[in-house]
Amino acid sequence: MAATRSIQSSFANPSFGSLQSRKSVGFASSVFVANNVRTSQRASVRISAPVNTTRAALQVEDLPKKIEKVVDTSVSMWSEPTVKRKTKIVCTIGPSTDTREMIWKLAEAGMNVARMNMSHGDHASHQKVIDLVKEYNNEHKDNGPEVRSGDLPQPVILVPGQEFTFTIKRGVGTTDCVSVNYDDFVNDVDAGDMLLVDGGMMSLVVKSKDEDSVKCEVVDGGELKSRRHLNVRGKSATLPSITEKDWDDIKFGVDNKVDFYAVSFVKDAEVVHELKAYLKSCGADIHVIPKIESADSIPNLQSIIAASDGAMVARGDLGAELPVEEVPSLQEEIIRLCRSMGKAVIVATNMLESMIVHPTPTRAEVSDIAIAVKEGSDAVMLSGETAHGKFPLKAVQVMHAVSLRTEATIVGGEAPPNLGKAFKNHTSEMFAFHATMMSNTLKTSIVVFTRTGSMAILLSHYRPSGTIFAFTNEKTVQQRLALYQGVTPIYMPFSDDAEKTFADASTFLKEQGMVKEGEQVALVQSGKQPIWRLQSTHNIQIRKV
Repeated sequence: MAATRSIQSSFANPSFGSLQSRKSVGFASSVFVANNVRTSQRASVRISAPVNTTRAALQVEDLPKKIEKVVDTSVSMWSEPTVKRKTKIVCTIGPSTDTREMIWKLAEAGMNVARMNMSHGDHASHQKVIDLVKEYNNEHKDNGPEVRSGDLPQPVILVPGQEFTFTIKRGVGTTDCVSVNYDDFVNDVDAGDMLLVDGGMMSLVVKSKDEDSVKCEVVDGGELKSRRHLNVRGKSATLPSITEKDWDDIKFGVDNKVDFYAVSFVKDAEVVHELKAYLKSCGADIHVIPKIESADSIPNLQSIIAASDGAMVARGDLGAELPVEEVPSLQEEIIRLCRSMGKAVIVATNMLESMIVHPTPTRAEVSDIAIAVKEGSDAVMLSGETAHGKFPLKAVQVMHAVSLRTEATIVGGEAPPNLGKAFKNHTSEMFAFHATMMSNTLKTSIVVFTRTGSMAILLSHYRPSGTIFAFTNEKTVQQRLALYQGVTPIYMPFSDDAEKTFADASTFLKEQGMVKEGEQVALVQSGKQPIWRLQSTHNIQIRKV
């Protein structure tokens, strides 16, 4: 049970690739913000909005030399991203990173998606982040239901055996009592329940309750700060699917043309259908990513993912509502389901938790990132590490280095289980599979021209060894593709002449050092909307640059 349902938003930023001038062709970025800086990736913020990213020249010496809020500016033992990383990195933007200098530096370090958590801050602060992401992209052209505690004037130290009270009265914040933002909190808990704070960092057992308060005894102590997640072991809150605040946040995202919404505590597909219907009525082209973090969502995984555009594995709250030993197998199952259904999947929470206060990760955290990459996640996410941590840049550099090293050990082109069964009668899926096999055999990159992004997404889910260069004449498509594994999305106006467009794309890739003259690439022409071909024709060609 997490009490503030949060709708989060993201901008995808495809501008984070090589640092040379983009001329008339641009990398894109989105909110869920994804970028391509030097890794040909993108950055995202959980409510997403399209961001213009036709790139201009960006050199390392052009970057700001000072950062005011965070002293973490060195690369240290973690190398700069110079090789294309396939797994995307989502960074949560917060007090440690919400300045122009830090967003620029995160992009350089490898951020692909900038995330905003609507449970923290206000629309004015989120607007600032969105505007900064848009500014970055323009310069470099190429709250759902969660249960949370209220505000405290200062952190409270909880000691085992101490009595502490949670109340539904508003505005309470003392050393022995704090408000909860969920009116049915008292009705949802019973004496003997185990209440977990921050996904289990602290725990309290419920002793008694009255009409507006729940009295607890501290079992595992710690420092209680403002607006902390609250869960009851084995129970989910009876929160409404989308709260009034959520609708305000959703409208804010629509107004800012974000790319993705990440919706908290989705229990069934109904909330996804409700949100998608609303977005359709607004004419908003925004994708919906449910956060799988509720025990109630597990029996409905298949229908939730089928109704959505992907899923986020939110291990913190999932491990608070379910036995913690079940989380690894659930993570693997959610990734498998998403890949089999052709949907994006993000692994989140506690990935580099120790780096909130320490400059290097634990070896277990490094292994955690590697496992998510090996299991086939499209993206891995940083939360507190970049939102309010002391070493946000080092955290991104570690995530980049570990992902890149792990990817080097993976054999490309391994189709996800059941993908063939799900799509066996679809011509486009057959072409994506055979294009991947051809690319892997000949050791080439893949070039695809797309107006909808569908073929690039299909290719991504087959995980070819080479990079997928997805050229599109739609900026929203460019930004959205920033989230998908192995895809380098590039904005380029299409000519009526197919050969001229391919020649322009080849010139661009060569000038940016992405391919060499004489190098072979696999050119794929297929998908729902034919470009320079008849509806009934599909092509896989091998071309020389």
